Amino acid sequence: MNVEVDGRLAHASTGAVDPTGEAVVLVHGAGMDHTAWQQQTRWLAHRGLAAVAVDLPGHGASEGPPRPTIGAIADWLDRFVTSAGLAPAHFVGHSMGSLAALELAARRPEVVLSLVLMGTAGSMPVHPDLLAAARAGDALAVDLICAWGHGVTAHAGGHPAPGMWMIGGGQALLMRTLGEAMATDLQACADYDGAPTAAAEVTCPVTIIAGTADRMTPAAAARPLADACGAELVELPDVGHMMMIEAPQAVRGALLAALQRRG
Repeated sequence: MNVEVDGRLAHASTGAVDPTGEAVVLVHGAGMDHTAWQQQTRWLAHRGLAAVAVDLPGHGASEGPPRPTIGAIADWLDRFVTSAGLAPAHFVGHSMGSLAALELAARRPEVVLSLVLMGTAGSMPVHPDLLAAARAGDALAVDLICAWGHGVTAHAGGHPAPGMWMIGGGQALLMRTLGEAMATDLQACADYDGAPTAAAEVTCPVTIIAGTADRMTPAAAARPLADACGAELVELPDVGHMMMIEAPQAVRGALLAALQRRG
C-alpha cells in the first residue's frame, strides 16, 4: 500500500487481505520498519481487521527524511491515516512507536479509537555510546540494541521459523536504518518527556503489553503510564523488548484480545 504524505511516498504493508473491519495501524520502533510486524499483520488481517503496518518516513520503503521528534512522528501519522482513508483507527505502537501513538491520541483524540502500547515507558533514555555509534554508522549500535533488546531465551534460539536465527534477523533489520534514521529515532526517544502528560490526556481505551524480561523498557516502567491513562497492563512472561519477534503467538493473542475488547 502506497500513499502520498507531505508530497512524498509513504508505504505500509496490509497483510495481503481485503478485510472489512476497522483499521489497525501498527507503528514500529526506533531503527525498524513494517517488517517488525510480519508475524502479526497478516494474522490480524485474516481475522477481519484492516491491519496496516506502516513504514515511518526514512524507514523501509517510505521516503524520508526521518522525523526528529516524537511530536513530529505523531503529526505525520495523523496525515498518513487521513491520506490513506483509515481514520479513525486503532493504533498499536512498539517502543518509539508507542510514544508516537500515545502523543497522537492526546493531540487528536478523534483520530484514535484505541491504543495498544508495547514495550513502552514514561521515558526512554538512550546511552550516549549507543547514540554516538548510531550517528557514526557503526554496527556497534546494532549489536547493542540486539543484545539488550532480546530476552535471554531469544539469545539461545527460539525463532518461530525453523533454522532461522532470531538475533541475526534483528541485526539484518536494524542495519537497514543504521546512520541518520536510527540516530534520529534514538535522539527523538531520548528527548521526549511528554509521555506522562499525554497519558493523562488520553480519553480512548488503552492496553499496555509489557515483557517481564524487557531490559530496555522494563514492565515496571510501564505501570505509571498505565495508572495515568487507566490502561489494562498485560505482562508476557520471559519476553524481552523485541516481543513481536520473540513471542509472536503470545503477542498476537494479546493484541486480538485488546482489539476485540475495544472494537
